Amino acid sequence: MAEASVSMAWYVLRAISGKEAKVKEYIDAEIKNGSLNGNVAQVLIPTEKVVQMRGNKRVVKERSYLPGYVLVEARLVGEIAHTLRNTPNVLGFLPDMKNPEPLREAEVNRILGKVDEIEDDVKDMEILYVVGEVVKVTEGPFAGFTGAIEKVDEEKKKVTVTVKVFGRSTGLDLGFMQVEKELG
Repeated sequence: MAEASVSMAWYVLRAISGKEAKVKEYIDAEIKNGSLNGNVAQVLIPTEKVVQMRGNKRVVKERSYLPGYVLVEARLVGEIAHTLRNTPNVLGFLPDMKNPEPLREAEVNRILGKVDEIEDDVKDMEILYVVGEVVKVTEGPFAGFTGAIEKVDEEKKKVTVTVKVFGRSTGLDLGFMQVEKELG
């Protein structure tokens, strides 16, 4: 009837910062229970992968790049808006707490594109190595050896490192993630 004429659109819910995952979990449970009558398609927390150094280890963490916001693809008919607004840890909709406005197509594509782009960025991680720089091998049979970079292949994300084994120089082709910069 009238419900079929209203199409799905993306809306932004304001949530208590740090509670975005709980909001997503609660709405996903409501979707699974069927209490939203198929009027909510999906819930998304915009996150980005961040590479951090902890000690000598690279750690990939995921963090929200729009803290305090949860995206919901929904058809706001009947009590759906009221149900979403009254979800625990939800403060309301954007731009107005009571009158939700859907995101424009360009905004949705930019946000969803940013999520895809960030996932690709982990593969395209910017760790700059230069020829002559001293690095330590962290993986493989030569782990623990230190050597100088002879060649950098940005496209393949590989470096050629020369290490001394039994007094002889040996060239190793290693990935960026198999070496780390030698400190000091």
